[in-house]
Amino acid sequence: MQLKIVLVEGDTNGVLASALAAVKLNVSVGHVEAGLRSFDLRMPEEHNRRLVDHLSKYLFAPTEIARKNLEKESVWGNIYVTGNTVIDAVMQHIPLAERKSNIMDEIRFRRFALVTAHRAENVDDPVVLKNFVDAFAKAPIPVVYPIHPRSRKRLRQQKMLSKIAQAKNVQLLPPLGYFDFLVLMKNCEMIITDSGGIQEEATAPPIRKPVLVIRLSTERPEAVEAGFAKVTGVEKHNILTMMEKTLNERRGLPETSPYGEGMAAQKIVEVLTRKAK
Repeated sequence: MQLKIVLVEGDTNGVLASALAAVKLNVSVGHVEAGLRSFDLRMPEEHNRRLVDHLSKYLFAPTEIARKNLEKESVWGNIYVTGNTVIDAVMQHIPLAERKSNIMDEIRFRRFALVTAHRAENVDDPVVLKNFVDAFAKAPIPVVYPIHPRSRKRLRQQKMLSKIAQAKNVQLLPPLGYFDFLVLMKNCEMIITDSGGIQEEATAPPIRKPVLVIRLSTERPEAVEAGFAKVTGVEKHNILTMMEKTLNERRGLPETSPYGEGMAAQKIVEVLTRKAK
């Protein structure tokens, strides 16, 4: 039997559009990364992930928490706990990234925190954006910040770009490729981010870095429960306090990731292969 399926991964507008197009054409949808929930409807991604999960026939949940979220919502599709393919990707590509990337030659600091900030609910809010700029400029450890085009645009509009660019302990970088970013994650002291996927990547065995989540909520509670991540909120004082605390802590992080052992893609293929027989 031939299995016709569209696999989508994540929670972007493109994922929702692809899933909608598929079901309109009577093609089954498989959602990789199903069941993530922040329970924060300010986030556009929360709308997308909920809708896609209820459109999907195959739901590949990264964790048991994600599976329980899907069961509580009584989704119609079949649920499989597989881990997340982001861990597969990190484990497969770190050796290649370390051979090919020269990004560390560009970094001015020996020790640094790696920062990303791009979410609409953060950078589109001038008050939150100013909190971030002030926190990064006064951080207790130098900050390396590969800056997203959306964030650069908002900083320029709010006349904050020159302030952060001139901060002596901040190094702004252009958007980076995957290999360069992996190497920065591997070499930083901590990660400060409003990204979702980075919260998972930081838990991969080759990286294992503490993460401060500069948001009000997270759809990755497993990283928090495992001790990798802390949700700081978006206030400058809280961000700086948690940076200090993280630098002073000497607690070891788990050896394994709560998002799988790097076999998620294989498990997904095995499910679909069985269904095709």
